[in-house]
Amino acid sequence: MSKDEVILLDFWVSPFALRAKIALAEKGVEFEARQEDLLGEKSELLLKSNPIYKKVPVLVHNGKAVNESTIIVSYIEDTWPTPSLLPPCAYGRATARFWADYVDKKLFDGGSKIWRSKGEEVEVAKKEFIEILKVLEGALGEKEYFGGDSFGFVDILAIPITAWFYAYEQYGNFKVEDECPKISAWIKKCLERESVASGYPEPTKVYEFVGLLRKMLGLE
Repeated sequence: MSKDEVILLDFWVSPFALRAKIALAEKGVEFEARQEDLLGEKSELLLKSNPIYKKVPVLVHNGKAVNESTIIVSYIEDTWPTPSLLPPCAYGRATARFWADYVDKKLFDGGSKIWRSKGEEVEVAKKEFIEILKVLEGALGEKEYFGGDSFGFVDILAIPITAWFYAYEQYGNFKVEDECPKISAWIKKCLERESVASGYPEPTKVYEFVGLLRKMLGLE
């Protein structure tokens, strides 16, 4: 267990902050999670630690701030190398980083297009999101996790976003389980892990939060 000072600036519904919490838990690193009010007044520590983007997560390790969730998970992997979140071989690591990049570029934004859309645009956004899931389903194949038998880097980046899937389903009128059963099974498998389940927000609460965002954006 780490004796270092590790602080995570968090927001309960943020899938990106959850990535850091899962990675720290998998490594057995003790940390203090500090909730931010992203819809209200942000803390001085957040503004000082992330002056460019002013958003969570921020990992403050012995007074030094690390920003952006994928970078934070990589930092956690480098700083606390055991147990490893990446495959031992260079090719395996490169493959994991490729799919991590795909998740970063596609998954959350693709899902958000569904609840941000109106009318016929919703159907277009839904179809695009399902295609993204099918690509990931192909990458998962018959494996339990994206890295094979071991829960790892790509799983940590992707699983927090699935807490938002219920909201996507409600606004898009579809079921992930019907469209991509392997992804649905992978989600259930990941939720068996304490590191995931302990910080995973209730999907119905995420749906309520998305409704609030829609009102703030004038979509309702």
